[in-house]
This record gives sequence, C-alpha cells and structure tokens, in this order.
Amino acid sequence: MTRRELLAGTLAASALAARNKIDRTRISAITDEIGVSPEDAIAFALQYKLQWVELRAVPGKKGAEYAFMPEAEVKAAAAAFKRNGLGVSFLNSSLLKFPWPGTEPARQRQETPEARAKRLERESARFNQRMDDLRKALNAAHILEVDKVRVFTGTRVAEPGKLFPRIIDVLGEMAFAAEKEKVHLLIENEGSCNVATSAEVADLLQGLPAKWIGINWDPLNETGHQEVPFPDGYNRLPKKRIGNVQIKGKSLLDDQQRLDWKAIFASLVKDGYAGKVGLETHYFDGTLIEKSHLSMREILRIAES
Repeated sequence: MTRRELLAGTLAASALAARNKIDRTRISAITDEIGVSPEDAIAFALQYKLQWVELRAVPGKKGAEYAFMPEAEVKAAAAAFKRNGLGVSFLNSSLLKFPWPGTEPARQRQETPEARAKRLERESARFNQRMDDLRKALNAAHILEVDKVRVFTGTRVAEPGKLFPRIIDVLGEMAFAAEKEKVHLLIENEGSCNVATSAEVADLLQGLPAKWIGINWDPLNETGHQEVPFPDGYNRLPKKRIGNVQIKGKSLLDDQQRLDWKAIFASLVKDGYAGKVGLETHYFDGTLIEKSHLSMREILRIAES
C-alpha cells in the first residue's frame, strides 16, 4: 500500500466515523422509564431535544404493552408521537420471555402442586400462541413505523446450550414470518433468559438467518454471568448484527457498575454501527424519574464531549 492509498483510507475512515457519530440524533429512551404517563414521556423527550423513543409498556398502565395493544390504541399512540416530532426507534416486546413447555427454570420457585399446574398451563398456552403474538407485534411495528422488535429466548435453564437447537427452531420460524413483513427481530441478552451474554448470543446467531434476526445489546445484563461486557463481551459480538443498544442507568451513575460508554460509543462508530442507543433507566428505589434525568444528561455529556 502506498502512502497516498494509506492516507486515502484514513480519510475515508474518518469521514465514515463523522457520519456515524453517536449524537443527540441517535439517542432514544424507553418511555415507561422516563414518565408516569405517555404525555410525561413525550415531555421528557422534548425537554432533551430527542428525535426518538423506544416503546415497551404504556407509561402508567402496568402490563399494557404497545406490541399487543388493540390496533386503535396503537394508532392513537403513533399519532401522538408523530405530532410531537418523535419517531420510534425500537419496539420492546416480551415475546418468549417465560419458561417454555418441557423446561425447568434454573431458579426454582416455591409453589404448591396446584399453583405449579396452573402456571405450566399458562406458560404452555402462551408458548402455543407465540405466532399470534408475533403477528400482533409486527402489525404494531408497522403502525408505529419501526422495523425492529425485541424477542427473548425463554427463561434460563441449568444448561442453556442444550436448548439452543430448539431456540433456533422457534426463532427461525418467527424470523421467517418477520422477513415477510420486513421487520427485524432482535434478541436481547437478558440475564434471566437462556441467552444472557454476548458469547451466548454470538453462538446462537450462528444458526439463525443473518438478514432478519440480530441483537439488542444490553451490556449491563451480562455482568451477572461473569462476562466483562466491554471490551470482552463486545469483541465476541458479530458487529453487523447489532441492531439496537440499550444503556442501563446504573452503567452511567453507579460507581460499582459504571461502564466506559465513551469507549463503547467510539467502538460502535469504528465498527460501522448505524442504529440508535436507548436509555433504560431501571431503578426500583423510587427514584426512577430523577435517575432518568440524571442518566440522560450523562449520555448527552458523553456523546457531545
């Protein structure tokens, strides 16, 4: 390589990094973590001049997921976001986040035989309706004009790797349905599920179609499984399959759990990541909204420094 070619390559890389810079235009937040009502969440986003929000539960309505709401309600929500100049960057759903039939969770609960029988019946029914639930989520995604939906991999068992062939079959069927609708399914590495770490999601994805199924990477989720999220976990990920990144408040504010988000942002940019980063505050001590403001200010400080 000549000096001129080396310089041209360096300039091209610098130009790409400048275009891919993670700034305010690529920062989002999960609405039920930043407000106690949809209106509060919208006000929060506007206060920080955000262009995007992530959706999960309807703020103030416990258990009501945007992914599964009646179509008229989804349309009303979509109109409210649009009126306020906000797009939806990611649709978080609870798809497959429960014990699957025929599996035993690694963390056992104390329950009576009657309670266990009822639970197993509910879980079996939920598993059997997974494709119907997926279709609802895909329809909601179209209405909300978002092309990324979160999925999980079942409640964690003692040896998750042994369940991977079944998970691949289940998610493969769902990815085929999502492909027809031009919606990407993103697997979250969730500590309570069978895919909890970057290494596990990387292994699982080897058996799944690359174009329509990828990763919702939440680095703090893997710390409970003895994996260092960054740089170790990140380096294991297939970078082109990262579709969304979520930031826990404690990874910004808690000295014991803080992650180097400036370095993470730089690595994402270097590796060509073009998606959004979304705040999931996740404080359960009564300070959620306060910590959401502190977390968002910190994200913006890092992004703009």
